[in-house]
Amino acid sequence: MTAPQPINIQHPKRILVITLRYLGDALLVTPLISSLKQAYPNAEIDVLLPAGNLGIFTGNREICRLIPMVDKTDKTGFGKLLLKLFYRYDLAIATQAGDRPVLCALLAGRCSLGFVAESAAKYSWKRWFLTRALSFSEQYSHAVLENLRFCQVLGIAPHYRLTPPRTAKENAKPKKLVGQYAVLHIMPQWRYKQWHEQGWLEIGYFLNQKGYALILTGGMQASELAAVSRLQHRLPPSTRNLAGKLTLAQLTELIETASLFIGPDTGVTHLAAATGVPTFALFGPTDPEKWAPWPFEYAQNKPPFKAHGNQKNQNVWLIQGAAPQGCVPCQQEGCDRHRHSHSACLDNLSAETLINSVQQCIT
Repeated sequence: MTAPQPINIQHPKRILVITLRYLGDALLVTPLISSLKQAYPNAEIDVLLPAGNLGIFTGNREICRLIPMVDKTDKTGFGKLLLKLFYRYDLAIATQAGDRPVLCALLAGRCSLGFVAESAAKYSWKRWFLTRALSFSEQYSHAVLENLRFCQVLGIAPHYRLTPPRTAKENAKPKKLVGQYAVLHIMPQWRYKQWHEQGWLEIGYFLNQKGYALILTGGMQASELAAVSRLQHRLPPSTRNLAGKLTLAQLTELIETASLFIGPDTGVTHLAAATGVPTFALFGPTDPEKWAPWPFEYAQNKPPFKAHGNQKNQNVWLIQGAAPQGCVPCQQEGCDRHRHSHSACLDNLSAETLINSVQQCIT
């Protein structure tokens, strides 16, 4: 891909970064934020994001303000937000190609940058109005590297490390655990990324027999809490269930002192990799070349993982299921093409495959 010609922007005082998708997407924007802060140390950097993602930036000292995005159905509130943002920033960057992030960048920044879908002619208006539009094609690279393409536009050096959330107050920190323990985060946001319960039981008992205490983590949704509780009662009695009890910053500190972390294709697995802890990521339909957890010390302008197969890069082990049709990764939402679908590749992923990789890590 040809590097874009840098634009001329001198010492911006106020910068807005817009990330309006999921928790993991927000975390994968932190290398761009760090790059901006290193290049413009006196700039105030604000982030516009969904209210549910605010916790992923807790304790991030490179960010000045977090601005919650209003609900899509609140048209009046969205209009008021746009008025509040109007030309308030020297530089605004939309890290997704959707209409709302691009519109916010256009109205907020004297200089506006954003992605535009390459194949859709109906989005050509974005190219006309953005100061600089970057094409987003179906052959896109890893999300971290896509975000860092804005560094080329600005003519600044890229910073590759992710910044996980941190607790600010001592009394907010969870009590440190003594001894070896493994963190198992069993539930992704969507069913099609979910591994089978039998696999979690087998890896849990294997780790327990090796002398590791087990800690289960999860979110606040009732279905997730129920699934974690059900698994806890089938695991060794010493298993601790912390699902729904920790903030993201507290979860970071729990994970970074663990012996290892195992999780599916979800934002918390990205967070675990960013702490440097040995991280085992269970992937199915999703293409790891584009969305694998970013290894802690990885700093190259190429994806850390290929699209196929079990792989290791620094502190991250990528464990990928397979399907008889040879369709992995299909980049679809499960075999039935919706978020609540099963995925045959994850159904077929054996605990033995994961155990063999974990065995190499702990011996």
